[in-house]
Amino acid sequence: MDLHVTLARELKLRSTQVQAAVTLLDDGNTIPFIARYRKEVTDALDEEQLRQLAERLAYLRNLEERKTSVLATLTALGKLTPALEAAIASAETLQTVEDLYLPFKPKRRTRATMARDRGLEPLAQMILAQTPTRESLAKLAAPFLSDEVATADDAWAGARDIVAEMISDDPESRGAARTLARARSQVTSGLADAAQDPRKIFAQYYEFEMPLARMRPHHILALNRGEEAGVVKMKLGMPDGEILARLRQKHRAQAQSALAEQLTLATQDACERLLLPAIERDVRRMLTEEASAHATRIFADNVRALLLQPPIRGHAIIGIDPGFRTGCKLAVVDATGKVLTTGTMYPHEPQKQWSESKAILRRLIAKTGADLIAIGNGTASRESEQLVAELIGEGAPVEYLIVSEQGASVYSASPLARAELPDLDVTLRGAVSIARRVLDPLAELVKIDARSIGVGLYQHDLDEKQLSDALDAVVESAVNSVGVDVNTASPALLRYVAGIGPKLAETVVAHREANGAFPNRAALRKVKGLGPKAFEQAAGFLRVGGGDEPLDNTAIHPESYAVVRNLFALMGVTGRERDLPARLAEFRQRNTLADCARTLECGDLTLADIWEQLARPGRDPRDELPKPILRRDVLKLEDLKTGMRLKGTVRNVVDFGAFVDIGLKHDGLLHKSQMRRAASGLSVGDVIDVVIMTVDSERERIGLGLPE
Repeated sequence: MDLHVTLARELKLRSTQVQAAVTLLDDGNTIPFIARYRKEVTDALDEEQLRQLAERLAYLRNLEERKTSVLATLTALGKLTPALEAAIASAETLQTVEDLYLPFKPKRRTRATMARDRGLEPLAQMILAQTPTRESLAKLAAPFLSDEVATADDAWAGARDIVAEMISDDPESRGAARTLARARSQVTSGLADAAQDPRKIFAQYYEFEMPLARMRPHHILALNRGEEAGVVKMKLGMPDGEILARLRQKHRAQAQSALAEQLTLATQDACERLLLPAIERDVRRMLTEEASAHATRIFADNVRALLLQPPIRGHAIIGIDPGFRTGCKLAVVDATGKVLTTGTMYPHEPQKQWSESKAILRRLIAKTGADLIAIGNGTASRESEQLVAELIGEGAPVEYLIVSEQGASVYSASPLARAELPDLDVTLRGAVSIARRVLDPLAELVKIDARSIGVGLYQHDLDEKQLSDALDAVVESAVNSVGVDVNTASPALLRYVAGIGPKLAETVVAHREANGAFPNRAALRKVKGLGPKAFEQAAGFLRVGGGDEPLDNTAIHPESYAVVRNLFALMGVTGRERDLPARLAEFRQRNTLADCARTLECGDLTLADIWEQLARPGRDPRDELPKPILRRDVLKLEDLKTGMRLKGTVRNVVDFGAFVDIGLKHDGLLHKSQMRRAASGLSVGDVIDVVIMTVDSERERIGLGLPE
């Protein structure tokens, strides 16, 4: 198999692009680096294309390794025929290779292997061949009788076991049965034990039936979870009759043969005892893998959107980690994230110190100049929101917003939190994290295992490695798309910079603490363990603000600094002019990109990126997104009326819709049927206009729509 040709065909790319990308990947280059700084080499393959290519390349190489292993095993067994070798060589999936290998794969002791041990293989071959004979079954079986095979019936039963296994193991029959099962099966589920589902989470599946072809990933994952919990029992109703008919068509019983009935019985046994249960296991496994992959993609997309939420800069922020009995933990951070003070208030049950709590907040606002309050969305969140809304109504010069506190407790107890906030109790660190998430969501959320962020679908049921790899890729992509200030970044943030990794991130921070701030990117070369390759991969994504090289605070890679200086020479500037963006715009009006690229001996794509960085130095792509909604008053369920228009923030996107925070205790659901009317797909963090469609006060459920 020519991997380059196969990848180009599957991914609809040119073979030259694939070959260039594979070479770069094999040379140890990271995907963010290739996507950003090797556009000329790959002809501008983006990160998504490169990740798809890398994932598919790994699969195809694994496939080739498995083929080699299977061929070697079959050769050693003396079972490899030219036809089998050709079939394995042309196989396009691991499943096909395993189907081809199955008849020869060492098995546990089965009825068929026991029959073979008793010497009944020749009888089985006679059944399969439908050998014409006038002799009776008893006479045909006589030579095979022994102490272990007492009667002719025993002999034929054993021979049928061998035939049944051969039919079941036939790769063509197994593949056809699997295809039929995927296309024609019916999924049903019934209640197994209602006591295991006191909240009726799985009530939809107590009496459930749906064609397999119409099943959505969330159905599969929910049924798997319900079955594992002992609540429901799922069954796959396969087209048994069609599968059996296909087997009988392939293994035709010859009416004139005395062995016709033996083949008919063996074929039915192969179908019912061996093939159908195996196919059901295969199909359920495949469905679970596909649903898991789909849910992983959703989770990854949601995490990326959450990480890239725009920061709210320039504020001193009071973070509130709400609670009832243990009180609301408070932390005030300044505009750089430095902790100014902490505390606790007890406005709710059982203490009910409502007035005292407002007084505490007033003192904090006066003392620190805080003008924004971030309230965690967990237990007692809406009750705390009511307190803050009253405070604002009484004239406090602040606004507030509700912040997801998912993972805050995980961070609070982590070694990183202990290192960053050693003097704070674990209960107060969560309030610090909530406040810092407003200042810079990316820098704070990377400190938390992405699986704990809580914007997925059945994330605890997904393949752990697959999910971890996908989320690591998303975090890496988000971090590198924004860039990292090497003089302020935590090890948790630095580890995701291309070419760095966890160990080197710790080393970079240790070097910074021992030697002071890095004056420029070149100084990174002095970090022990950060060699030429790591520097090449990381340098363009690391920022040095206020250093001795202004280009170090841009996404321009040091390898292109000579091009930039030659460009400045063409323009007649030094590069330090305050009006540089305006002069650059004027220069571009008089000179084409292609002409400049030729003069500078630089690729068009690279020069375009350089121009963009010089035109908007220090640009943060997150700043172009809508800011989070800041509120001054609280909304109650009884305030809602059908047809009311509100602004909301998308908190989670799943298969069946999007959950939108409109300022209530519970998010409203924008059903997928409504989402189809959106101009583009919705992402976590999007600020959108919604219309109240339905209000279920008893169940506290709100149905949302999009305005006309």
